[in-house]
Amino acid sequence: MLRVQSISFSYEDKEVLSQISFSVLKGQSIALIGESGSGKSTLIKALYGLLNLTEGKIFWKADQVLGPAYHLVPGMDKMKYLAQDFDLMPFVSVAENVGRFLSNFYLKEKANRVNELLTLVGMNEFANVKAKFLSGGQMQRVALAKVLALEPELLLLDEPFSHIDHHQKSKLSQHVFQYCKSKGITIIYTSHTPEEILMFSDEVIVMKDGQIVTKETPQHIYELPSSEYIAQLTGEVNLIPVRYLSIQNDEVLLIRPHQFFISSEGYQAEIISCYYSGRVYLLKAKFQDIILTIESREPLKGIIKFQIR
Repeated sequence: MLRVQSISFSYEDKEVLSQISFSVLKGQSIALIGESGSGKSTLIKALYGLLNLTEGKIFWKADQVLGPAYHLVPGMDKMKYLAQDFDLMPFVSVAENVGRFLSNFYLKEKANRVNELLTLVGMNEFANVKAKFLSGGQMQRVALAKVLALEPELLLLDEPFSHIDHHQKSKLSQHVFQYCKSKGITIIYTSHTPEEILMFSDEVIVMKDGQIVTKETPQHIYELPSSEYIAQLTGEVNLIPVRYLSIQNDEVLLIRPHQFFISSEGYQAEIISCYYSGRVYLLKAKFQDIILTIESREPLKGIIKFQIR
């Protein structure tokens, strides 16, 4: 449905996107991840038609996505973009913001649709509150409901849950992604949260310096990262030179904390500290001249021995 063909974009003399190419199928959820300044938000804007590309083409179905040089009103039919500034009208109610682009011809249907979406994002009790009185997290939830109102085919989300409290974020993100999957809505979203990336994406695009480093499934990105950069974007990782494991070459292993196990024999390390994370204990242990993070089901101290799964 979406085809991105060798696109590049520059701000004045600085190239921000360089030779980006990928495709997305109907109903897929694609996470864009990378360090700050890697080009994620710029790519989202380019996909929506907010930028004039320096080269390359973007196609939504059979239509080419063109920038503001060709359109007074940016974007394409059946595409919706949620920016980090929310784009809400502050002096009208939450319900009016969500129903802003819904037809007034069938008022009952419009009211039902607005109520359905406010229930989805947990904001129906604020329906009559003016947007200016909401917190940042509440505004973000209303903005999510608003971009879903006309049931787009492609949803472009830039850090869609960044302002929402942790205890609400997990439930809300599940509801939104499940809803979009049930409706066949394609999602491309940016995120810095490993749980969102791993749980809700069908594929992950890793970006660095305006280029795509890799495009893989979340399982592959997490379990078989090809570099330290990729591994650290989806959680904590240990770097162990293989020569420390009595293997004579210059390779470095990327080991997740859960890939260690404590045993009666193996490599020896000294525990420096122990933290309870809610599910397991995280041990900080000195192994030769490096500090490892190791998961344990119980608190430990002193000298331990470990092996790698």
